[in-house]
Amino acid sequence: MQPFTYVNVGATRDAEMPAGYRHVDRDVAVDGSLDQAAERLMTWQMHRDAGLRVAAGADRAAPGVEVTLHLLVVRIPCRVVYVLDEPDRRGFAYGTLAGHPEQGEEAFEVYRTAEGAVRARIRAFSRPATLLTKVGGPVATMVQDYMTGRYLRALQK
Repeated sequence: MQPFTYVNVGATRDAEMPAGYRHVDRDVAVDGSLDQAAERLMTWQMHRDAGLRVAAGADRAAPGVEVTLHLLVVRIPCRVVYVLDEPDRRGFAYGTLAGHPEQGEEAFEVYRTAEGAVRARIRAFSRPATLLTKVGGPVATMVQDYMTGRYLRALQK
């Protein structure tokens, strides 16, 4: 099994994400039930609805499952680090593998608030890993923000 390309594996669970990375933390309301949103998330449908091609080692996200996402000609290999499976909270995080344009981790979560509202949250930390993302820093950041928005919209269906 190839190693992750960063050392802070699992750090998207922590209140403070690691220094030296760009951080993302977005949270939005979701229409529909927690179960519906969780199913779209855990079966990679969110990624497909966001416009990515998905080649995953399993139909559902689970610890150790490798998934390679494709955005146009860019190959994005990841492996699931952990899964959340609680009555009011579900999701997973994956970390970057060799060949990913970034180094870091991204966590996707759907949850029900105490008031009964369903929400989706994405937390990530990343930094450029390839010459393309290092040279194209602002563009790479724009693409990451764009895809985060597409993921959240896919969960809002």
